[in-house]
Amino acid sequence: MIALRLRRLAQVSIAAALVAGALASVTADAATLNVNVSARGNQRSTWQDAFDKFKKANPDVDLKVTYITEEAYKVQMGGWLATDPPDVVSWHDGERMAYYAQRGLLEDLSSDWSRNGWSQQYASVKEASTYKGKQYAAPLGYDAYGFFYRKDLFEKAGIKSEPKTWDEFLEANKKLKAIGVAPIAVAARDSWTLAAWFDYLNLRINGNEFHQKLMAGEIPYTDPRVKKVYTTWKTLIDDHYFIDNALSYDLDSIAPFLASGKASMMLMGTFFSAGLPPSIKPQIGFFRFPVIDANVPMAEDGPVNVLLIPAKAKNKADARKLLAFMEQPQINAELAKGWGQLPSNSQAAAPEDAISKVGFQTLANTKGGIAQFYDRDMQKEMADEGMKAMQQFYSDPSQLDAVLARLEATRKRIYQK
Repeated sequence: MIALRLRRLAQVSIAAALVAGALASVTADAATLNVNVSARGNQRSTWQDAFDKFKKANPDVDLKVTYITEEAYKVQMGGWLATDPPDVVSWHDGERMAYYAQRGLLEDLSSDWSRNGWSQQYASVKEASTYKGKQYAAPLGYDAYGFFYRKDLFEKAGIKSEPKTWDEFLEANKKLKAIGVAPIAVAARDSWTLAAWFDYLNLRINGNEFHQKLMAGEIPYTDPRVKKVYTTWKTLIDDHYFIDNALSYDLDSIAPFLASGKASMMLMGTFFSAGLPPSIKPQIGFFRFPVIDANVPMAEDGPVNVLLIPAKAKNKADARKLLAFMEQPQINAELAKGWGQLPSNSQAAAPEDAISKVGFQTLANTKGGIAQFYDRDMQKEMADEGMKAMQQFYSDPSQLDAVLARLEATRKRIYQK
């Protein structure tokens, strides 16, 4: 009897061990993915549609996706990569990617670029995906930046055409204010929306070469050319062309200003169009940031979203399968369409959305260079301090000299220059 019980106990133990082993195997073999999403538009459903198609095409791959809100994602990203990361993460190109590549936290994807033909299909964004001659990112969609505007409010104010020069832009603001409409909405509580203003004013006044040197910490913030960017900006603030209490609003809470007609214009990326109510879309136009100095070549912001494989990922084989699938022209185009972005794959179908078409043509015809965006072109600590300073400046423009002096002290500390 005792022998029989021991035999049964042994059988149960073996069975339990086999089940545990099988479960461990499934867990270990699953390809894990972290994705950052916002509440705006249909970001999450667009991602999920692509993942569903991947699973259908690759039934042998167990894909586990975790969706995380943008701000929480930014805070946690570094910790994941350094400790126990998922197999794939969504992120940003340029300096934001290079920051982790420099620290050895990303998988080298150069062979994938060569094997999958990405060097040809993604030639326009290859440089932004490269660190020290190696590619570490798989590009997805990218944004063009410009002014969303209400056509009906322009007509009501007597504005005959989209402003192409700074003088025309200032005149348009004056006319809009005269009819009781706030000319410009800005979500200044989200400091990166102010960074878009700094980027474009600097690109239009000083050009992309100067802009990139400033981003690299090679130019003092007390340089008169930097101050000119802020004094030009200050004119708009002093003339009350922005909405009241802008520092109280984030991007989600600012959208109704444009939708309701309480504000007429907004400087933002083409992704914003995906969240516009269908009822007002016919009244929304999109134009390029106006020329300030005709002698400065026109440059644009064109930030690229990407997928990365962490260096410490456990299932790199399936991670590479996922990246190869997501980089296909059709998938790239579908993702871009769903996000209101532009496809970065040269073989993808051109966007059909009217706003995306303008953005696509703007970037395609840009002669002065394409920047990634303030906090994607710059070392993170400096970018964080720079955007905090923009909020301080916006709150009290009279403190400009003190703000620039603090930024210069920060630059010297960070870059030792």
